[in-house]
Amino acid sequence: MNTNFSFGLRFISAFIFFQFPVNSIAQTCNGSLGDPVVDVSFDSSGRSNYVPANSYTYSPSTCPDSGFYSLVKETSGCFGNSWITINSDHTGNGNFMLVNASNNPWDFFETTVTNLCPNTNYQFAAWLLNVFDVNGYIPDITFRAETLDGTLISEYTTGDIHADSPRVWTQYGFFFTTPANNPVIVLRMWDNAPGGIGNVFAVDDITLRPCGPLITASINGSADTVNVCQGNTNVYSFTASVSTDFADPVYQWQTSTDSGKNWQDITGANTPRFVRQPTSVGSYLYRLSVVERTDASIANCWVASNPVAINVHANPIVSAGPDKIELAGISVQLQGSVVGESPTYLWVPPSYLNNDTLLSPVASPPNDFTYTLFATTLYGCKADDTVQVKVLKNIFVPNAFTPNGDGINDSWHIPSLDEIPDASVYVYNRFGNLVYHVKGEPVNWDGNYNGKPQPSGIYVYYIKFKSSYPDMKGTILLIR
Repeated sequence: MNTNFSFGLRFISAFIFFQFPVNSIAQTCNGSLGDPVVDVSFDSSGRSNYVPANSYTYSPSTCPDSGFYSLVKETSGCFGNSWITINSDHTGNGNFMLVNASNNPWDFFETTVTNLCPNTNYQFAAWLLNVFDVNGYIPDITFRAETLDGTLISEYTTGDIHADSPRVWTQYGFFFTTPANNPVIVLRMWDNAPGGIGNVFAVDDITLRPCGPLITASINGSADTVNVCQGNTNVYSFTASVSTDFADPVYQWQTSTDSGKNWQDITGANTPRFVRQPTSVGSYLYRLSVVERTDASIANCWVASNPVAINVHANPIVSAGPDKIELAGISVQLQGSVVGESPTYLWVPPSYLNNDTLLSPVASPPNDFTYTLFATTLYGCKADDTVQVKVLKNIFVPNAFTPNGDGINDSWHIPSLDEIPDASVYVYNRFGNLVYHVKGEPVNWDGNYNGKPQPSGIYVYYIKFKSSYPDMKGTILLIR
C-alpha cells in the first residue's frame, strides 16, 4: 500500500441528503476522511501551474483587475482600501488564489479525477473568503461533480458569502457519491455573481477526499498526545475505535515524522491495537487507516483516524564550564551554558554565589568547592553538569635555584601558578633587561636567555594577574 491513502466504502445511507444542493456553510465530514485525491494549495513558488478555466487570466499583481486572478501570500490596500487586508492563507504559511470576478459568471476551477471507488462518498471542498469591504456584488460559489459528458452527479451552492466581521477563512463544500460504473469525474467551481463592483474572493486548499465511517484513535485509551523525554523506555498502547459500518475492514497503522505530509505503513501493525516501542528524539504521528477488503487494492479508497502524537523531546545540553582556580579572597565567574526547549536552570548549592539562577554567577568560596548546574526543559527533561572551584590560599615563590645540571633545583619553578592561566611572569637582570617571560604557561626558567647561561646573581621577578589579585614582585638568587 502506498503513502497516499483514501477510501472506498458502501457507506451511503448516512449521507444521502447531501446529494441535493443547499445554500449553507460547509457540510463537513462527520466520519473519517482519507488523504486528498485532489489537493490544490497554490503553494508553488512563483506562478502556479494551475490555470483557471475560461476567461480568467493570471496577473502578478496582489490587486488583480476584473477577470484576473493572482497567486499571493497576502494582499492589502487594493482599490482605495475597498478590499480587506489578508495577511496569509488559511494555514498561515502558503499562497492563496485571489479572484476578481469577470463580468459574466465563469468557472475558476476545473479538474478531472480518475481511479475513485464506486458507490463511495467523497467530500469536495475549498476554503473561501469574501475580500470586498463595501457594498457590491457578493460571491456565490457552486461546486459541481459531473461525468465527462457533462451529466450531473451532484452539486452544491454556497449562497452569498457575506462580508461578516471578523473575516475568517471558511471551508465550504459538499458530499457526492460516485456512480456504480466508476466513470471519470469532472470537478468544477464557478462564481454565480457578476463582476464589476465587488465580487472579489480568495480561494485556498481545494480538495477531494473520501469520507467514511468514524475511526477514533487514542493513546493508552485516552490521550491523543504524549510528551516524553530522550531515553524514555515506556511503551505505549494505541487503540482505535472503528465504526461497525465497516463490513469487512482491513487495518493498517501508519506513522509520519514530517507533521503528516507523508505516511509510512508500520509492518505487521494490522489490528485496531498497536504497541509502540521507544524511539529516538523526534515528533511521531500515528494513525489507523481502514478500508473494505474488496477495495483494499485501490489507494483512493482508504480513510484514516485522527492522528495521535508521541513527541520525544531532547534532554537539555548542560555545561557547567571549565574548572576554576580562585586565589584566596578573589572571586571567579562560572561559565555555565544550557541549550534546550525553554529551559530553567539552577546552581546547587547556592553557597558563596551572587545569584544561583544566573548561567554565569560569581563564586567566592573560602575553600575548594564543587557546584552542579541543573537544567529542566519545558517538558520536564533534565540534565546536569559539575564544575570544580579550587582555592589557592597563597602563592609560594622560590627565592633561589642552581641550574648546574645536578638534577636538584635546576630550574626556577612556581607550582602554584601552574593552575592560574592568566598570570604573566617577568624576570629582569640587574641592568633591567628582560631575561625571561611567560604568560598563561607553567613557570620553568632554566637560567638561560636566548640559549646563553646567565651569570650568578640576584634577579628581580614581577608577576602580574589578570584578575583583581594584587601583583607580586621580589628577587631570586641564581647560583652556579
